[in-house]
Amino acid sequence: MGYRKLGRTSDQRKAMLRGLATQLLYHGKIVTTETRAKEVRKIAEKLIAMAIREKDNFDEVVVKAKVPRKDENGKRVKEVVDGKRKTVYDEVDKTIKKDRPSRLHARRQMLKVLYPVTSSMTKRQDDVMVTSNKRKDKKKIDMAAKMFDEIAPKYVGRNGGYTRIVKIGPRRGDGAMQVIIELV
Repeated sequence: MGYRKLGRTSDQRKAMLRGLATQLLYHGKIVTTETRAKEVRKIAEKLIAMAIREKDNFDEVVVKAKVPRKDENGKRVKEVVDGKRKTVYDEVDKTIKKDRPSRLHARRQMLKVLYPVTSSMTKRQDDVMVTSNKRKDKKKIDMAAKMFDEIAPKYVGRNGGYTRIVKIGPRRGDGAMQVIIELV
């Protein structure tokens, strides 16, 4: 037997499983049905194993980068050139991670499965978390980098079994078995 069809067409099923796998790796745990969790587990375990294998496979390279000069308020410094206001840039040396070919391939394989994640910045106001919907308060999360830098180091000495499925009882309405799937 290959895989569960989950009562969906193949494109819908793949999209659903990609979404669930992305949310599992981003949040650390999700609540879903037992059959979906078993399918998501296969995908997540393969991605984590790939991240562990390629975790340290990069070179650190120093590059010159242009960074806008900022004043004490954090605003960009502008100067007038030929009657136009232009931002002043400074050249700085930055150290970046340059993937070796096998890690680059692993990153691209992960990005084929994982959806892009944008998180909204949250602020605390009087012990209440307030989520902002403004465009400038949202930031894109590089899920492949998160896999290599945060998730893979946790499981380095472990041979498989990166996820756990815990049953929490039948769902009200249709009686489907609900589970929590989480990273161990």
